[in-house]
Amino acid sequence: MLHFLRSSVGKKFIMGLSGLGLSGFVFAHMTGNLLVFKGAEAYNMYGHFMTHNPAYPLISWSLVLMMLVHAFLGILLTKENHSARPSAYAVQASPAKSVTTASKTMIFSGSILLVFIITHLATFKYGNHYDVEYGGQTVRDLHRLMVEAFQNPAFVVWYVVALIVMGVHLRHGVSSIFQSLGFNHPRYTPTIKWIGIVYAIVVAAGFISQPIYVYLVHQG
Repeated sequence: MLHFLRSSVGKKFIMGLSGLGLSGFVFAHMTGNLLVFKGAEAYNMYGHFMTHNPAYPLISWSLVLMMLVHAFLGILLTKENHSARPSAYAVQASPAKSVTTASKTMIFSGSILLVFIITHLATFKYGNHYDVEYGGQTVRDLHRLMVEAFQNPAFVVWYVVALIVMGVHLRHGVSSIFQSLGFNHPRYTPTIKWIGIVYAIVVAAGFISQPIYVYLVHQG
């Protein structure tokens, strides 16, 4: 087992599992945030439910662990690519040169996403704390914080650019996840690639719609 985890195939498999978990969270987070279109109360109650759920600490630390493992293995496999044949993310039928290019792109986009995650947490999770009351229950007013943050056009632009980068990262990453987990067959590869493209577009568009909507609707 230890030998498998130390091997290139084992590292890709673990990276695929961590990528699968992170991709699932990203999709769930995107759909939940779409409640901003329903109104402040719906959005705030969703945020309150998520952060006060008994499973919240476990989910949070699991996400941190998956991100650290994913980033560490991405860097490690990329370094191995420079001295050996294995791809940085998944076994592919493309030439080694194109695989190396894809790998470098993933490292670049992943680095931008790391900065984006830090910015996102600093702005929203650890940002200004406002309270609002609904039916006698006091909850954090995340909607007000979001409106406040997205009044800055420069912040909106940065957010949109980062989310486009996330879409590019997901487009390659989601397809590679299945290959890393062993679904690498000529019959399935075209379908898997389309799944990656559709998934990336849906998630990126869903996230991008939120800052644009808030900026345009809540001016001043």
